[in-house]
Amino acid sequence: MARKETAADAANAGRLKQIALTYKMTRKADKKIGLVLAAVGLGTLGVFLAIGFLIGHPVYLGILGLLLGVLATAIVFGRRAERAAFGQMEGQPGAAAAVLDNIGRGWTTTPAVAMNRSQDVVHRAVGKAGIVLVAEGNPNRVKSLLAAEKKKMNRIVADVPVHDVIVGNGEGQVSLKKLRTTMLKYPRVLTGAQVTATNDRLRALGDLMSNMPLPKGPMPKGMRMPRGGPKAR
Repeated sequence: MARKETAADAANAGRLKQIALTYKMTRKADKKIGLVLAAVGLGTLGVFLAIGFLIGHPVYLGILGLLLGVLATAIVFGRRAERAAFGQMEGQPGAAAAVLDNIGRGWTTTPAVAMNRSQDVVHRAVGKAGIVLVAEGNPNRVKSLLAAEKKKMNRIVADVPVHDVIVGNGEGQVSLKKLRTTMLKYPRVLTGAQVTATNDRLRALGDLMSNMPLPKGPMPKGMRMPRGGPKAR
């Protein structure tokens, strides 16, 4: 029993530490986060207290307002933390791969299936919507990378739909913060067995970066493809 309590205490401490770390990271990009959270929490509590006094039940409404205030604060904090994280990642090579890795269950992501010396890169995600090729880099250069990769996908898995996305803030592009939502909006047309079969066929094909170590998350700025290394297909 004592061991279970110790484990629970350790888990809670770890959670609190993670929340504190997230808050510190968010505050670097969002200086008003503290004021916003306080306004949301106290504002919610104040509204319910006022209603409680009006109807003669300040205690009950005060407790409800406190609970809803904590909930509202948590929701606002989560959204602003996510926005701050995307803001820090945006523009860094490999940022889209980090988003794809956290898209959720049912998707298999392969980063950097095509790349050139200018760090323009194409990632691939496979799910029930089919194959989604996600490009990041110079819009003019990545189009040729996308076209070549899409042509290869259509040749190897012709029965699977292939979508393509260019990450960016220009016309016809998808911003980093909307990438996950865009992916999840594609209609699901494949069964689980078809997704597995598609992944097996693509895995047998091999990828550009299969023999090159690739760091998780955004790639360091200034990274260049080595001379004599693999070229975009």
